[in-house]
Amino acid sequence: MAVPVEEAIAALSTFSLEDEQPEVQGPGVWVSTERGATESPIEYSDVSAYRLSLSEDTKALNQLNVLSQEGKEMASVLYTYRSCVKALPQLPDSMKQSQADLYLETYQVLDLEMSRLREIQRWQASASSKLAADMQRFSRPERRINGPTISHLWSMLKLLDVLVQLDHLKNAKASIPNDFTWYKRTFTQVSGQWQDSDSMREELDDLQIFLSTRWAILLNLHVEMFRVNNVEDILQVLIVFVVESLELDFALLFPERHILLRVLPVLVVLVTSSEKDSESLYKRVKINRLINIFKNEAVIPAFPDLHLSPAAILKELSTYFPKFSSQTRLLTLPAPHELPPREAQEYQRHYLIINHIGAIRAEHDDFVIRFASAMNQLLLLKSTDGSDIEWSKEVKGNMYDMIVEGFQLLSKWTARIWEQCAWKFSRPCKDPSESFSDYEKVVRYNYSAEERKALVELVSYIKSVGSMMQRCDTLVADALWETIHAEVQDFVQNTLAIMLRTTFRKKKDLSRILSDMRTLSADWMANTNKSESELQSSQHGGEDSKANIFYPRAVAPTTAQVHCLQFLIYEVVSGGNLRRPGGLFGNSGSEIPVNDLKQLETFFYKLGFFLHILDYSATVATLTDLGFLWFREFFLESSRVIQFPIECSLPWMLVDCVLESPNSGLLESVLMPFDIYNDSAQQALVLLKQRYLYDEIEAEVDHCFDIFVTKLCEIIFTYYKSWAASELLDPSFLFASDNAEKYAVQPIRLNMLLKMTRVKLLGRMINLRSLITERINKAFRENIEFLFDRFECQDLCAIVELEKLLDVLKHSHELLSRDLSIDSFSLMLNEMQENISLVSFSSRLASQIWSELQTDFLPNFILCNTTQRFIRSSRTVPVQKPSVPSAKPSFYCGTQDLNSAHQSFARLHSGFFGIPHMYSIVRLLGSRSLPWLIRALLDHISNKITLLEPMITGLQESLPKSIGLLPFDGGVTGCVRLVKEHLNWETKSELKAEVLHGLKEIGSVLYWMGLLDIVLREKDSMDFMQTAPWLGLLPGGDGQIVTSQDGEHSPVVSLFKSTASAMVSYPGCPSPSSFHIMAKQAEAADLLYKANLNSGSVLEYALAFTSAALDKYCSKWSAAPKTGFIDITISKDFYRIYSGLQIGYLEESAQVSPNSHDRLGDSIAWGGCTIIYLLGQQLHFELFDFSYQILNIAEVEAVSVMQTHKNSQFSVQGWEALLEAMKKARRLNNHVFSMLKARCPLEEKTACAIKQSGAPIHRIKFDNTVSAFETLPQKGA
Repeated sequence: MAVPVEEAIAALSTFSLEDEQPEVQGPGVWVSTERGATESPIEYSDVSAYRLSLSEDTKALNQLNVLSQEGKEMASVLYTYRSCVKALPQLPDSMKQSQADLYLETYQVLDLEMSRLREIQRWQASASSKLAADMQRFSRPERRINGPTISHLWSMLKLLDVLVQLDHLKNAKASIPNDFTWYKRTFTQVSGQWQDSDSMREELDDLQIFLSTRWAILLNLHVEMFRVNNVEDILQVLIVFVVESLELDFALLFPERHILLRVLPVLVVLVTSSEKDSESLYKRVKINRLINIFKNEAVIPAFPDLHLSPAAILKELSTYFPKFSSQTRLLTLPAPHELPPREAQEYQRHYLIINHIGAIRAEHDDFVIRFASAMNQLLLLKSTDGSDIEWSKEVKGNMYDMIVEGFQLLSKWTARIWEQCAWKFSRPCKDPSESFSDYEKVVRYNYSAEERKALVELVSYIKSVGSMMQRCDTLVADALWETIHAEVQDFVQNTLAIMLRTTFRKKKDLSRILSDMRTLSADWMANTNKSESELQSSQHGGEDSKANIFYPRAVAPTTAQVHCLQFLIYEVVSGGNLRRPGGLFGNSGSEIPVNDLKQLETFFYKLGFFLHILDYSATVATLTDLGFLWFREFFLESSRVIQFPIECSLPWMLVDCVLESPNSGLLESVLMPFDIYNDSAQQALVLLKQRYLYDEIEAEVDHCFDIFVTKLCEIIFTYYKSWAASELLDPSFLFASDNAEKYAVQPIRLNMLLKMTRVKLLGRMINLRSLITERINKAFRENIEFLFDRFECQDLCAIVELEKLLDVLKHSHELLSRDLSIDSFSLMLNEMQENISLVSFSSRLASQIWSELQTDFLPNFILCNTTQRFIRSSRTVPVQKPSVPSAKPSFYCGTQDLNSAHQSFARLHSGFFGIPHMYSIVRLLGSRSLPWLIRALLDHISNKITLLEPMITGLQESLPKSIGLLPFDGGVTGCVRLVKEHLNWETKSELKAEVLHGLKEIGSVLYWMGLLDIVLREKDSMDFMQTAPWLGLLPGGDGQIVTSQDGEHSPVVSLFKSTASAMVSYPGCPSPSSFHIMAKQAEAADLLYKANLNSGSVLEYALAFTSAALDKYCSKWSAAPKTGFIDITISKDFYRIYSGLQIGYLEESAQVSPNSHDRLGDSIAWGGCTIIYLLGQQLHFELFDFSYQILNIAEVEAVSVMQTHKNSQFSVQGWEALLEAMKKARRLNNHVFSMLKARCPLEEKTACAIKQSGAPIHRIKFDNTVSAFETLPQKGA
């Protein structure tokens, strides 16, 4: 069944094509070379229908407009002209025979450019003669109309402005005469073979005169104008019109005002240089008015990087127009570079935007609020059916006023940018450095940071207001047309009707003009309260005519109607007298009452606004066009370079200013300066019509946008990194800090930029969000890579710093993920750790930790058993490591202050290795890589034991076959000497050192495993406390874990099963199968977590593994007694070897530091005692250890001496330090043995096992000892 069209349209209207992208760019204008609405051709083809004797005038108007358009194209050719001479090749001496061919080729190239210059020469001559003829037409007595219309005055002024700009460009472009010189030289060389070379030479001479003569176009215009007399009248009319328009601010758009300013000094020169009395001008326009204008407008924008100065023009033209040289008051005006410092400061206050930005900001805020309110009222009106006519008229009239005000604000703001640029070009910076180019002096170094910020702000205001007005084009169109229609109809039907009945009743000529105005523009069909007879009476202005009420119609007047109305009003006011004093609406000698004159004047100026408002889009485009800020053709020529670096480009300077500015509020405007590139590209293609300019703009945009994205991503990354680092700071640290504010991060509104998916740039749509996401992903990976590189250049103690920095990075990733869809942090971390494969368990970090343990930690760190810490030994083996890489602050914690704060925390853990470091290792490696590291350490123990076996055998061979108990009668001294005799190891010093270091490393690994076990037990306990309630586990009466018997399943499974059953029975459930899937997943999770509850002890597993590794050497290191009783004379057991090694290093440690304890620490006791304990030799060691026996003898000796001498302060002379070291060693050994008994009690016949997954499990009790270690993986099995 087909859907009705009305329903389909209604359905479509409910869809929104808008997205969440904020508007932080100017109006979206596609770069195009096709003709668009911005060109706005003005034609007067319907003027002849009104029979007002304006046919001849409109033909002249069209001719002048065509000439102006052609002249602009000529000016574009001159402005974009670049020297060809620089590209000409220079032939070496070996190719002089090809000189003639080179001249011919050069001539053909240059002839193309010179043909354009000849065309300009011919055009200016034609345009000057036509403009002069048009002016002279109004001086003839047989003229059809009394004086030029306002449109005609504007057309004359625009053409004159084009001629002045052409002359100025011709004077300024030095490359043109240079190319012409080469052209003439090549012509001389190649013209000998041509027939008509004489005529060509004459053309060449004329062109040379034209190009070499300054102000040649103006001089030619002067000659053409004064071929007949009486032209002064029309020139004076033009001057009066210009002065009044400037003083009354009649020009709505800033380009019109600049036209008036550019032509005024030229008009003054032309009038005062005539044959007639030049002082007649000052009777109509006081000279002080001219001087004030010239003083207030010291510089006038002409081209993007060219300016005009009225004072400079007047002074230069005085040499070409002798009669004007008598105008001393005008010639004494100072040029911009001649201004004294005090006056220059005054001008700066006027021209620099920074001095007005406060007022501009207030104007912008006020206008935006009122414009939005007017738009809301208009939208409400459109949604209301049958609204009141008066209210409708008020709302639309208010909207019209807001549009006019918006145009005026945009015009004023854009004019300020033009004028500031002109001022900057006229006043380069005073830096004496010769390395700066001229363009750098006027742009790069001529704008302070504050001036750039003010300029960015103003550009943002212009583009945002322009975009706001452009978006509502279609919404306000009807309101504007209806308001204009109502204004015109109210004037012609009501105001003029009253005038016809009162003021002009007896003035037949003027009444005829007013009737003509009503005839050509009155819309009688819109009258709603008149009968047909009353309408006819109204049309003839009957006496009893009442005020008419009009039905609103969106019908605007045509350009011809506006033109005719202005002409008729001018006729009424001036009577066509060109010499009439007082200006256009001066009341001098006029018979029209002041009130009527004021009404005519008001409507006259409104007519001038109508055309711009009707051409809405073109007006917005003109007023928001800032493309001139990029062009620099004049300075490229004067600096003799192909192009300036982007640091000199004003648009990029503004972007860079925003990026580098500490003012975070400007960051939302960072895309606005890129609209300057859009505008300049449009100008290059449409106005200047030069492809190479567009190519240069495009190349710069590509480069700048790439740099912009890079810098913006750096700002984003730094901000979020700083934010994360600030949140992770210890509150107690902040509380104790004297200046905690410096660690706070000021918020930046980046979310608007992060939503930008369509950035309009040179007709392309760029997904900025995607680019930022790509670069942020890369930045995170580079940051992780840097942190790993940094860790790899440090020792194992830096693991805490690595974890803290990774925590900061991870938290910044969490914060940034709220606004951007970036890759998972765990994915990036695994990728950088090369741990992506499912079968890879040795991550990059685990490999580096293992490498550090092997090469630096185990050889160079010693254990302090009391503090449970490893510290670096005083005697270390040098380890070659690369230097620590440096990076930007953003790769650490964002800012220098936050870096310092986190570094102060990291330094607390940089001098030792202990429990905090083990926590970091466990958290960083996780359950995937930690088993691999544990297995690597256990293999290291096995390898060390294997390496120690031949060394211990060598030490065993040096011992006597039997060693008895030390005699008590020998005393400490004798016993020590006897031990040295037994330990005949003087030749085995290197072997002893190797064995000691091997035992130290074994002890260090085992103690390291103990620290790891402590951390893992705490982690397992925390995990158990979190999962036990969901698994239904409860504490039993004897401390055992029991399962609750409330139901068949655990709580988590019961919860999901009951939810699934309830949702299946609910009829409105959209997807009941998904709940069944969740219930199955809950069962799987229940099984998984219950299977991992019985986690074992890593230390117990390590001891069991070590015991298994010792099995193969048990027969060599632990001989069974032959008699079944303890043999007190045995000398080959391991405990004898360790006892000898222990007393040796204890004796050495009793000496002056550095001693052996500083090199071995407490790890030696853990290694030796563990092997003794696992070999079952603990009792033997405690009974027969040399140091233990010496301590016993020392105690007996002390007791006997005290009884003899009755002296409680007895000490063994000379052996105090050694005995104290022995006591410490005995206490340490006892502690180690007690720990081993607690964790690995041999009498219980226990061992540990490990799962296939690598997770250790609880101790397993076996019935007999034979199979105790069969479950352990054996080396080389």
